[in-house]
Amino acid sequence: YASFFFLSLFLHTLHTHFTMVRVKAHELRSKSKEELMKQVQDLKNELAQLRVSKVSGQGGPSKLAQIKVIRKSIARALTVFNQQQREGLRNRYRGRKYKPLDLRVKKTRAIRRALKPCQQRAKTLRQQKKEWHNPQRKYALKA
Repeated sequence: YASFFFLSLFLHTLHTHFTMVRVKAHELRSKSKEELMKQVQDLKNELAQLRVSKVSGQGGPSKLAQIKVIRKSIARALTVFNQQQREGLRNRYRGRKYKPLDLRVKKTRAIRRALKPCQQRAKTLRQQKKEWHNPQRKYALKA
């Protein structure tokens, strides 16, 4: 019975070593920058091995199907890495007057070029004097 247990344990470790499981994004978010880059490098090495086995004809259909999973996992890890980078930059530039173009709000070109509310309300000194000297007249109407 013990030998069966060790054999199944060996096969399980062998299986998990050669076939990478699909990487979950929420698991990646808890990792640091260095851990993410290490994982991407490991995945790329795994992908290279799978491609070699594909060319040499050793890999069965399961290995060929694994190529897609690894590629998607690499993309997922890099996406999380880029999101973390952008979030760090957003925090760094928060509250500053000028931000890099890719961190600014997109909206539309027309909205970006429109006057800001304080600019719309602004009045010249001459206009202010006119309104001061000629206020709107109030009429009392007889019912």
